[in-house]
Amino acid sequence: MNLMSVRIITSKVDELINFYEKLTGVVANRYTPDFAEIKTRKATLAIGSVRTLQFFGGESVAQPACNRSVIVEFMVEDVQQRFDELSELLQGEHLVQPPTLMPWGNKSLLLRDPDGNLVNLFTPVAAEAIERFNS
Repeated sequence: MNLMSVRIITSKVDELINFYEKLTGVVANRYTPDFAEIKTRKATLAIGSVRTLQFFGGESVAQPACNRSVIVEFMVEDVQQRFDELSELLQGEHLVQPPTLMPWGNKSLLLRDPDGNLVNLFTPVAAEAIERFNS
């Protein structure tokens, strides 16, 4: 089994697509006005409007902007450099924590997307963290 994607359900499709395009530097594949994907080398971030919930059993299946338990994570080559490059995007309430060394060896930048979902950009910096991602 392989994890292929994470899907964010939102009422702000265009705003989230624009945010994640700027964040990742990847242009989204927009399949319909209600659904797009940002494909990275290892996984895909899907963005779907609340209208897509009709295909999954109705609007009560998921609610936009209500996540309080999942962090969407992107490994980047240099988190400090991305932090500097994204300064305009990280204005106001988007920035949660500037690049910080974590006990498990990653340097992490924590932010929120326009729906309030937590997003972590990280770079493995400790030897054991680098090894973990190279194996």
